[in-house]
Amino acid sequence: MQRIYSEQLLTQEYIRLYTHLANLFFEETKVLSGERGDCTIDVNVEEVGMMYVGKGTLETDGQTYTASYEEPIEATWLTPKHQYKRVHSRIVLDLLEQYTGMTQTWGILTGIRPMKLYHRHMQRLNDPLLVRKEMQDHYRIADEKLDLMEHIYRAQLRAIPDLYDLKKEVSLYIGIPFCPTKCAYCTFPAYAIHRKGGRVETFLDALHEEIKAIGAWLKENDVRVTTIYYGGGTPTSIEAEEMDALYETVAASIPSIESVREVTVEAGRPDTITVDKLDVLNRWAIDRISVNPQSYTNETLKAIGRHHTVEETIEKFWLARKHGMNNINMDLIIGLPNEGIEEMAHSLRETEKLQPESVTVHTLSFKRASYMSQNKDKYKVADRATAETMMKMSERWMNRNDYVPYYTYRQKNILGNLENIGYSKVGEESLYNIIIMEEAQTIIGLGSGASSKFVDGTTGRLKQYANPKDPASYAQTYERSIQEKIDWLNRLKEKGNFISE
Repeated sequence: MQRIYSEQLLTQEYIRLYTHLANLFFEETKVLSGERGDCTIDVNVEEVGMMYVGKGTLETDGQTYTASYEEPIEATWLTPKHQYKRVHSRIVLDLLEQYTGMTQTWGILTGIRPMKLYHRHMQRLNDPLLVRKEMQDHYRIADEKLDLMEHIYRAQLRAIPDLYDLKKEVSLYIGIPFCPTKCAYCTFPAYAIHRKGGRVETFLDALHEEIKAIGAWLKENDVRVTTIYYGGGTPTSIEAEEMDALYETVAASIPSIESVREVTVEAGRPDTITVDKLDVLNRWAIDRISVNPQSYTNETLKAIGRHHTVEETIEKFWLARKHGMNNINMDLIIGLPNEGIEEMAHSLRETEKLQPESVTVHTLSFKRASYMSQNKDKYKVADRATAETMMKMSERWMNRNDYVPYYTYRQKNILGNLENIGYSKVGEESLYNIIIMEEAQTIIGLGSGASSKFVDGTTGRLKQYANPKDPASYAQTYERSIQEKIDWLNRLKEKGNFISE
């Protein structure tokens, strides 16, 4: 635990800011306000003429580090509060880099969605060179990350030319909260599937009703659906007949189902894929799925609680291909227990033999609620330098195999302060992944643990609403969840959202 002190009395907002920045450097941080200690930071930011001028010091072990930064006041697009925090962040980052000897290539960015910032700057400046300069100067983002963002920006607008005009439509996320087993790193709603007490059937009954009710609102208000994503959990963990009935309800409930641009089904656990289930996907013209190896080392799969083998992953990939799955995504995770450069190289070689349409490279994140985070002593994971090397390996492999990056996001407690990157062959990008990462439109979450995000296109403000994670709780309260969502949809419509020009 790294303790950081500030003689200044910091508000909770600035304690969070210090904590988020310090966590880029230390595994865990506690910021103490209004007192001195063995690592004391003091920062002062003032308005001098038309400039914000900041200076700071960090004192520790008899050494004093200093930093200063200033920038012109921007009254047109940033509030004084936001700009003041940006100047403050620059100084704290500089001090911590001097103290630790580390360099943060993402600069002061600590949020999940760095591409949202890039899109906002491009909409404002409409010049990639000006955007690059501003993000270097004000956010201290390194060239390598700016190169990545520029590639992603171009890929996203190529895949969705009307990305900025999607707010008149919505997308749907349908959550199936069951898996064969729960992986050690997972915090998603994922309950080991069993048929005791009819909990799967009870959950599905409630889900059908929620789909019908939201579908009725969409039809009544002539709101079209852009994409549909079946996630979880593992949606293919339920029986083929149950999948068939679910897709039938969706097709009957959603307005203009034939105009939906993309439907994706997570079949991430290879041990859930069967011929019967693939036949159901064919029947409903769904050919976009995920078959996720995570690793091509059987010992790793066993360690993280995935009860399938590498051989089964490969077998189910080719089975899916044989049965018409023309757009398959595969996930790989950097930094899984006991994995290093050799294991990552092996996973990339095996993936190269399959040539899926897209590959998502995740960096292991110690999510607080996961079994792995709660039992860290049991797992030996890669250090920062090794994780960075594996990420570079994956980037070079993607380039050699004609994959381009098309979305990225970051997480707290992620190894090496790296990122997750989705790559695809050109033209095979997941539209849903772009939409959710850039918060380009309202996404209505249906099912256990599904999160809805209501985007007000007139103000840019967001409102989140999450269904209960536990399937039994969801089944007991789905009617209330339906009404909450419809109330929010009505509020957005009253403000002028969902109106086609």
